[in-house]
This record gives sequence, C-alpha cells and structure tokens, in this order.
Amino acid sequence: MYHHSTSAAQSAVGFATGVLDHAPAERAQDAIVYQRCAWCGTAMYHRLLCPVCQGSELRTERSEGTGTVRHSTVVHRNTPAARNVSLIEMAEGFVVRGRVIGPPIGIHSGDRVKLSTAKDPVRGEPVFQLLDEPYRAWS
Repeated sequence: MYHHSTSAAQSAVGFATGVLDHAPAERAQDAIVYQRCAWCGTAMYHRLLCPVCQGSELRTERSEGTGTVRHSTVVHRNTPAARNVSLIEMAEGFVVRGRVIGPPIGIHSGDRVKLSTAKDPVRGEPVFQLLDEPYRAWS
C-alpha cells in the first residue's frame, strides 16, 4: 500500500521552480501570474514544463494585464444566457482562455483588452474588458 508522506510533497513543490508558487490573495484579483522558462525565455500559462525546450526551470512572473483577442466564440451551453469564450494573447507572449465583458457577438479578433479580474468567482477564468471600442459601422 502506498502512503503519501508530507516530506515527499514538500520536495516535489520545489522541483519546478516557481510553477506552484501562488500569488497572495490580495494580488490574485488584479494580475495574471504566468511562467517564463529560464533556459529559452518562452512565456507560458499554467505549465509544468516548457513547451519549446522541455525545461523545468520556470520563473513565476506577473503580467501587465493587456492583450489582444486572437479568437472568440459564443457559448450557449451550461449557462442561462449566451457568453463568450476568448483566447487572449497577452503582451508578454503567452495565450490564456478567458471571458471578455460585453455583448458576446461584439467581441472580435484583434480587439485590445485589459484584465478586469484575474479569477471569475463562478468559472475561475480571467475576465477582460475592451480597451477601446473599435468603429464597426455595419458589423
């Protein structure tokens, strides 16, 4: 029978440097925490190994919170009203899945967004708001 020991859990936490470090509660609402590979410099979101060089030395960094919508879709499943699910490419170079505040059909690829809340209380994903309303006369 396998018995989980506390000392083994402690040593596993320190193996992938910075990956399992959590931001304090007061910072968790206003920033996204991501990892950057110490070997090749690739930025990534919630990974244990670098997707480029497979390195395990990952530094935890804090994002500025600005990005660009790369893809957005409207979801009608498991919700009383339609909502959008978007892939946001952050200024630091990593991609995160989140929700953009506004009418679901009004979110388009290329729209610039700013982080509103790092963790939505219901779904646990980041929530963004549009930085500037683009001019779309006939969309």
